[in-house]
Amino acid sequence: MKIRKAVIPAAGLGTRVLPASKAMPKEMLPIVDKPAIQFIVEEAVKSGIEDILIITSRGKTTVEDHFDRAPELEARLLANGKEDICRQIVDISKLANIQYIRQKETKGLGHAVYCAKTFVGDEPFAVLYGDDVILGETPACKELCDVYEKYSLGVAGIQPVEPSQIQKYCSLAVEQLGASNIYKVTDMVEKPKPEQVLSNFSILGRVVLPPQIFPILENTSPGANGEIQLTDAMRTLAQQQGMMGVQYSGTRFDMGNKLGILQAAVTVALTHPEVREPFKAYLKQVVSQLD
Repeated sequence: MKIRKAVIPAAGLGTRVLPASKAMPKEMLPIVDKPAIQFIVEEAVKSGIEDILIITSRGKTTVEDHFDRAPELEARLLANGKEDICRQIVDISKLANIQYIRQKETKGLGHAVYCAKTFVGDEPFAVLYGDDVILGETPACKELCDVYEKYSLGVAGIQPVEPSQIQKYCSLAVEQLGASNIYKVTDMVEKPKPEQVLSNFSILGRVVLPPQIFPILENTSPGANGEIQLTDAMRTLAQQQGMMGVQYSGTRFDMGNKLGILQAAVTVALTHPEVREPFKAYLKQVVSQLD
């Protein structure tokens, strides 16, 4: 079944990037000249997604404003002969059919996804984590959608994590299918203790789920950090139906992390047609002065 809908949880407070996120949602932090969440929405659209639900929270109306029309700005740009940039601004509002709902209490990622139950209905859907920008030639979301359409099972976007970091994420029990980048996922543990680590593979940033995840979420008790963890619900799903994992080909940048924000900006700047050459020259100059 073709995946037509996507959910982007973007309700977190962004405490790891304070004070920048005090008045500006972390999803709106720029990567050169686009906010992070626009990269995520564009990835969904390139993957064939038609309808997107963004889960927001209080103080994040700028996310909605960004994907809306801006008549006064558009008129000013046209009056100044800036047709190209005006067209880019208008095109943002035409990316997809985007809806919004507020997560009134931050009870965890599982709770945020559960807020999308009415939007999703009885269809499979993609979840693109609002903290994670993934850059690559093939959209990571599309790689997952293709596997879902083949196996009709939930799919997790997975990557190996440094053993010293695995306790910050989740750990998966996986079985590789041949020599491919596709795995069978049989178990998972959120924020595992050392004795609970199943492998150094973790779910990072993207999943595609069947609608059966909602009754599971409804009956999932708070887990790590006292929150309703999507990982706990997916563990039940994997045990009941089975799940797949895809080691996607793109590079993930954690936009809830100061270093991740800097890395994303450098990566995009090095390919940006307007700034790449002067930026390369600047980087070379800076690197030459490092110890």
